[in-house]
Amino acid sequence: MPGRHEIDETQELYYPAIMQAIVKTGFKGFVAQEFIPARANKLTSLQQGITICDIKLAPLALST
Repeated sequence: MPGRHEIDETQELYYPAIMQAIVKTGFKGFVAQEFIPARANKLTSLQQGITICDIKLAPLALST
């Protein structure tokens, strides 16, 4: 999708909720995502994406 760069709040998809929904299915594997960082510091972009998508690092409270 054009313009899909950093995995952050500028994107249409809300990744913390997506990751929580995947966990609720009982899935215990890895989830991979493709993105093309636009920032000069590519590692900062990668770390941000990891933090947003890792439910252990950024838990999201969902009502049950």
